[in-house]
Amino acid sequence: MPDPQSPDPSPYDAVLLLSFGGPEKPEDVLPFLQNVTRGRGIPDERLKEVGEHYYAFGGRSPINDQNRELLAALKASFAEIGLDLPIYWGNRNWAPYLTDTLREMTADGVRRAVVIVTSAYPSYSGCRQYRENLADAVAEVEGAPVIDKLRHYANHPGFVGSFVESTAAALSELPQGSAIAYVTHSIPTSMNATSGPDGNGYVDWHLDVAAEITAELQRRTGVERRTDLVYCSRSGPPQVPWLEPDVNDHLEALAQAGVPGVAVVPIGFVSDHMEVIYDLDTEAAATAEKLRLPMARAATPGTDERFVTMLRDLVVERAAAERGEQPVRPCVGKLGPGWDACRPDCCPAPRRPAARSTDEPAVESGGAPAARGTDESNEKESA
Repeated sequence: MPDPQSPDPSPYDAVLLLSFGGPEKPEDVLPFLQNVTRGRGIPDERLKEVGEHYYAFGGRSPINDQNRELLAALKASFAEIGLDLPIYWGNRNWAPYLTDTLREMTADGVRRAVVIVTSAYPSYSGCRQYRENLADAVAEVEGAPVIDKLRHYANHPGFVGSFVESTAAALSELPQGSAIAYVTHSIPTSMNATSGPDGNGYVDWHLDVAAEITAELQRRTGVERRTDLVYCSRSGPPQVPWLEPDVNDHLEALAQAGVPGVAVVPIGFVSDHMEVIYDLDTEAAATAEKLRLPMARAATPGTDERFVTMLRDLVVERAAAERGEQPVRPCVGKLGPGWDACRPDCCPAPRRPAARSTDEPAVESGGAPAARGTDESNEKESA
């Protein structure tokens, strides 16, 4: 007999953790990058150049291991409150592939599942592309479950709170008066212009989250700091405008301004995947060292208890909403809680008509870009 105190997961009978995927050994690197860039005509020679980022780390992206850790943490968190839902894991670009996972779920008798996407912000690559992939996978698997995606969670107290603590820890390693550089994956300016239901959602959400972290740190310490939103992993043809400034250019500007140090805070990322360990811990760290600018990098949420509990609570929240209830939707900042269902015209792909989305009865879901050949930024792990 079910525990009456346990949260009600109905109408869901499973959870799907959906991520970008990444290579796990050197021979995986080129096939992985071919998957990420399929249909864009990028020659293997260019992909091999991008692959050097992976080979520098033994040909293994950290993202799959981080998803395994998150999966284990979620299962433990569900068990703590008696949330009786199996959790499956699928990737867009590497094993375990999304379509294979949906086949497994179908064989297990799953009829309706809620999806946790490892991407916190609205944009084509951070949301709609995931929804498109889900729609394609559902169409390919006969009898596949109905899929719903959790709302965007970047402004949830669990996500923001994790960054408040990790930013405070990074600042504690730096001289007084150090600045904060909030970092996320760059995307084309045209993609930002159409992100979210009203446009500019990608930048607006990042600025709102950064403002909340800054305000809480100032409330605690009474210290005002210079803060900026900057970008990493810019790719694509030089004539196509992408969001700027690049984090390395920004570090040079800080050094010229005489800033005593900088905390680099990767607010666009849920875990330390390739864009974090290469673009920030390797490239940006080398730039800071060359400039003699003290730099400390704040940790991403990963399996932080606040983050894991937030994801669990969002599953319970969405289940209640689907039952017609009015659950509390925690959020901070000025933008309000994310939406459960995306409008059909939300976050279209830049420079082409919006592709088929999942705003059909069967599916609704999440996304990430393909820019530079790394993992996922906001889960943008790209290529």
